[in-house]
Amino acid sequence: MRVGTFVLAAQFPGQGQGEALHRAVRSAEVAEEAGLDSVWLAEHHFVPYGTCPSAITLAALLLGRTHTLRVGTAVSVLPTAHPVALGEQAALLHLTSGGRFSLGVGRGGPWVDLEVFGAGLKAYEEGFPESLDLLLRWLRESSVSGEGDRFAFREVPVVPRPAEAIGETDPAGPEVVVACTSPKSVRLAAERGLPMLLGMHVGDKEKADMVGLWRRCAREAGRSAAEILEAPHVSAGVAQIGDDGSEAREALLKAMPGWLKQGLDAHVTVDGRARAMRDPYAYTELLCGIHPVGTPQVCADRLAATAERTGITRFALLVEGSGDLAATEENVRRLGAEVLPQLG
Repeated sequence: MRVGTFVLAAQFPGQGQGEALHRAVRSAEVAEEAGLDSVWLAEHHFVPYGTCPSAITLAALLLGRTHTLRVGTAVSVLPTAHPVALGEQAALLHLTSGGRFSLGVGRGGPWVDLEVFGAGLKAYEEGFPESLDLLLRWLRESSVSGEGDRFAFREVPVVPRPAEAIGETDPAGPEVVVACTSPKSVRLAAERGLPMLLGMHVGDKEKADMVGLWRRCAREAGRSAAEILEAPHVSAGVAQIGDDGSEAREALLKAMPGWLKQGLDAHVTVDGRARAMRDPYAYTELLCGIHPVGTPQVCADRLAATAERTGITRFALLVEGSGDLAATEENVRRLGAEVLPQLG
């Protein structure tokens, strides 16, 4: 079982953006000290929900500051990025970090980001498969041309190539993971043999159903039995450790609803479509109920149960839910010292 953190660089009410980013960096550094496997970095624009606008840039910083930690994006939003530019950055980080970088990609949402970056709503609604396939070709081939509706260009050489890796770095290039929130995205990932990143907003049953769908679609696409069985999907969640369950829940219920309300309210759709908003307090209660929130024993039991029910053994856990730097660092250290040893 591989346990890592999920970092949003969340800006809680009353905090500055620099404070949020400093907590994000420190939590990643402490994760390595605590013996965790990885850190996954979220990407958002123009909202306090998450103050990191470029997950791959922050990943570069953290790869330079750490030595053993795997660093991944969760996710780099493809509709607002050029897949070749993202592929170049991913290859660079893969080669220079000794293979410690994972590229998580996703479709994002119908936000004003599409207007600001000139992508347009069509890139969100229809363009994700083209962008993903161009990105994969860039990471796997020696030269690439663009032949799609959105990206059309003459053949150019891939520099740097992941195959030029020195030492034990995987010559196949960086791992690519796809954030999946719908059957359509599950099928897209499965057909390409790419593992899924499943969000913290759904519980074990929903995740197990998505893994089952992925496996069926992968078989239909001709993927091997071993590839299907060993697919390293990632489950996102929330982790808060306390000496008793009420202490852990209280830490989150005190801080997260204010952050969620402020952060989610700030999202603006590109076309004015209506948005269904979760109740921040009820959502926090839901997260406390389905994720490792409680004593170290409860947290270990919940992670083990999720692994058994879903078949997923990689976790990206939000550890900054208290909104406090010192409390976040303590939470990460306890995750490493008191929860991991129980998981084997």
